[in-house]
Amino acid sequence: EGEGHTFVNALVEELLLDDEVDVAKYVIEFQFSDPEMTVTMKPNASKDAAAAVLEAAKRINARCDDLLSCLKN
Repeated sequence: EGEGHTFVNALVEELLLDDEVDVAKYVIEFQFSDPEMTVTMKPNASKDAAAAVLEAAKRINARCDDLLSCLKN
């Protein structure tokens, strides 16, 4: 809540790297509202939009973990 563009922008970019995702976008309708995201899958996709979002979030998390590990060393 209250993240604005920060995480959602990264999530949309990661979703668009998935070959099965057709559309991934978000809109912040009002200055103080939370973003609303739209994700649609290509025909015959093997997963639904919720699974694609979860997988993309896990990939972002893994990259953050890798970065933190590098910074600690």
